[in-house]
Amino acid sequence: MSELDQGELRIFAGRASRDLCTSICDYLNLPLGQGHSEMFPDGEIIVKVEEDVRGRDCFIVQSTYNPVNAHLMEVLIYIDTLRRASAKSITAVIPYFGYARQDRKDEGRVPITAKLVANMLTIAGADRVVSLDLHAAQIQGFFDIPVDHMVAAPVIVDHLESMRDELGSIVFVSPDVGNVKTATMFATQMGADLAIIDKRRKSGSEVTSANLIGDVKDRTVLMVDDMISTAGTMCAAAELVMEKGARDVIAACTHPVLVGLAMERLRAAPISKVIVTDTIPCGNRCAPIEDKLVELSVANLLGEAIHRIHHNRSVSALFRNGAAGSKR
Repeated sequence: MSELDQGELRIFAGRASRDLCTSICDYLNLPLGQGHSEMFPDGEIIVKVEEDVRGRDCFIVQSTYNPVNAHLMEVLIYIDTLRRASAKSITAVIPYFGYARQDRKDEGRVPITAKLVANMLTIAGADRVVSLDLHAAQIQGFFDIPVDHMVAAPVIVDHLESMRDELGSIVFVSPDVGNVKTATMFATQMGADLAIIDKRRKSGSEVTSANLIGDVKDRTVLMVDDMISTAGTMCAAAELVMEKGARDVIAACTHPVLVGLAMERLRAAPISKVIVTDTIPCGNRCAPIEDKLVELSVANLLGEAIHRIHHNRSVSALFRNGAAGSKR
């Protein structure tokens, strides 16, 4: 294989991201690292690495979605296993970083769990963390080790560009004020207009979208967020823009968390497509919206990042040069 020394690099898959990790290894033309994990009847997790990793750069790929605690413990145990096996370096590739929404104290006597998880990964022995679209960018500062905070925008934009002719006149809509920066980034990359929804939340599970700032009449509305969780915000926004005369609504996100009433809401909402990535696998749980669902892969993006980290090359340059989908 050109340029990449297979003898010095090993990539291992946690149970949560085995398909994604296999695709990353295919991109890099590398075999999947030989290791496995399993759960004992009492709920404890055991990890076994079945090949020599002494003096090698090791990467463990594992998203920490539901069951979050089991997947988090697995990646911590994998890191400890690799450290005790004398790996040269250990990088935790966590495409979806669980607990990222608990990033500050918004009331008294509550934890900052994102910081706690950062400490746990560091103490376990990780030398570096790679993640995609953290819910709050400041989480990078919770770590005392390097963090490569990547974005899935190149993957989503490439897909939207491939649909450009059928989309017609487009406008990116931020479903709430907190998403304006993301919507602006996508609008800039695609040379599109921007509109903003003033969202008012009634409770933790109920959202009312009140006002629209911008013009959506007879246009295709694109709404992009880092994640879709219960889909309340996205679906309420879709209904509002359709009331304001939008021609179509397409929703996109990096992380398809899709819990609670998300499936029912998305199925009933005036949304023609739900574009997601495979940071969290959809599988059978997304059957209720399979006619709307488009799943994109971030394997090449993460594979390129792993290649650059292994060769001590810039990861941020990957995005500056617009080369996120290119193969070295």
